[in-house]
Amino acid sequence: MNMKKLLCLALALTMVLALAACGGSAPAATEAPAATEAPAEEAPAAEAPAEEAPAEDAAYTTVEEGKLIMSTNAAFPPYEMVADGEGAYNGFEGIDVEIAVALADKLGLELVIDDMDFDSALVAVQQGKSDMVLAGLTYNEERDKIMDFSTSYANGVQVVIVAEGSSIASIDDLANATLIGTQRGTTGYEYCVGDYGEDHVSGYDNGALAVQALMNGQVDCVVIDSGPAQAYVAANPGLTILDTEYTNEDYCLAVNEGNTALLNALNSALEEMIADGTVQSIIDKYITAE
Repeated sequence: MNMKKLLCLALALTMVLALAACGGSAPAATEAPAATEAPAEEAPAAEAPAEEAPAEDAAYTTVEEGKLIMSTNAAFPPYEMVADGEGAYNGFEGIDVEIAVALADKLGLELVIDDMDFDSALVAVQQGKSDMVLAGLTYNEERDKIMDFSTSYANGVQVVIVAEGSSIASIDDLANATLIGTQRGTTGYEYCVGDYGEDHVSGYDNGALAVQALMNGQVDCVVIDSGPAQAYVAANPGLTILDTEYTNEDYCLAVNEGNTALLNALNSALEEMIADGTVQSIIDKYITAE
């Protein structure tokens, strides 16, 4: 009996040890997946730098190597004008001209100014014939669909020029005008057509022709930006500007839609010039505070 009990006890002890050994191996089996999962979680983080590299390597190009071609309409004083006096740049002067010269200098490029009517200046950029349009250009959503705009560098106010003694004494009276003169392709033209109908708006290739039409009695008033309006009124006795604004906008330069690298380079230079006071000093040179 005692011998049988000892044999049974030995057998039971062997089974307990065997079960303990099996129990000890279980944690090792469950820990294995955790050890292999860690590298898998880190893998996406390692891919991030590869995605950023192309953006850092992006470089702008211009229509002609070494040159910055600006399309404009040089009949929009004081922003762009034909000139041959001291300080003129290749036959042009004005706020936009001096800003363009400074931008080109910052980018190490030679500025080329291509003068044409306003509509053509916008198209030139879209067709890749110029790098940027800088022409007293104001931002709006329709233009933003076909061009990319820079940071605003100035404020543009649209005003109304009338002949002295005109029955048009306020913005409300524009509804009674037979014909409103504007520069074709401008926001002034678009707003007037939207507000009063195409039949009551006459578009001209530039502001000077619109003002001449007013002097000749062909239109009842002219809607145009404040800066040019002041220059035209000063040069043409018998004209005056209504006291109220027609609209208020932001002046920008624009490049072709999707030309992000060039826009970024121009924006960087322009924002430096705004921050250090260069842009304001150019504006103050042509537009004195009243």
